[in-house]
Amino acid sequence: MKAIIIILLSCLTTAAYSAEYRARQIAEGFRIPWAIEFLDSERVVINEKNGTVTLLNIHTGLRQTLFVVNSVDDHGQGGLLDVALAPDSDPERPLLYFTYSKQTAKGTTVALARAHVENNQLSQWQELFVADAVSSTGRHFGSRIAFADGYVFFSIGDRGERENGQDKNTHAGSILRLNLDGSVPDDNPFQKAEGLAEMWSYGHRNPQGLFYDEPTRQLWSIEHGPRGGDEINLIKKGANYGWATVSHGKEYWGPINVGDAISLPEMEDPKLVYIPSIAPGNLMLYRGDQYPELNNHFLAGALKLTHINVVSTDESRLSESQ
Repeated sequence: MKAIIIILLSCLTTAAYSAEYRARQIAEGFRIPWAIEFLDSERVVINEKNGTVTLLNIHTGLRQTLFVVNSVDDHGQGGLLDVALAPDSDPERPLLYFTYSKQTAKGTTVALARAHVENNQLSQWQELFVADAVSSTGRHFGSRIAFADGYVFFSIGDRGERENGQDKNTHAGSILRLNLDGSVPDDNPFQKAEGLAEMWSYGHRNPQGLFYDEPTRQLWSIEHGPRGGDEINLIKKGANYGWATVSHGKEYWGPINVGDAISLPEMEDPKLVYIPSIAPGNLMLYRGDQYPELNNHFLAGALKLTHINVVSTDESRLSESQ
């Protein structure tokens, strides 16, 4: 199945929004594009699940292959996953970070790498980190990247094994925080006796959206729940987000609650829960005046209904608008 890349221009119509938005096709022929990152106002980098990294000019539609990541294991939900432009990157040789599923001797896990864009190709490919998140399920890899205060954060799902969510001795089911070179910051929350040093938070099911809001210095995630119970979470240092002890979702095989409760005192509650699920794909917080009706709103790509979900914010809660 081939995919089409589109740009949101200016089809959102509700009582709350009077503006109309249109989508214009700029390229086609992609199989499964998993992530898109802008290098500048003309060029975007596109990750395809099969390992292909493509450079696309959005004005001309011209595209070329930058690189093929041969170590990608693209079975199931795995493959070449996120791509993100490093902060303060040199415009002449942009630095990109990548996450992808990687086959190891023990099984498939998630890896983080980086490379420069030079002369219309990727150069100096460097694998920075390979997670201890091996599973044979082919599910729940995460995996989004965000930068904050000189660190790189990225998410890893529970790899289809629920018990991983509450196990601090695996990277599965967690959000990690590393220095930009892949080393571990000294002030990460967990020491060897408490959990893996790379972990920033845990108790996650499958966070496929991650966004750092610089004005408020807050890290946000959006993650898949089981048959209901998708969540938007405010990510805090060392916090436990409950999966799979706590969940708003139901079992796939019947109308039975997942977990022991929907809230427990020692675990962080989500800021917004989706019932039914929207199957979230990514998350960003829009701040700007080009689309004033969307200012200070979260935009979440929803795979289930293939729409953009709009969520308004205030100091105390989130409320779904679309």
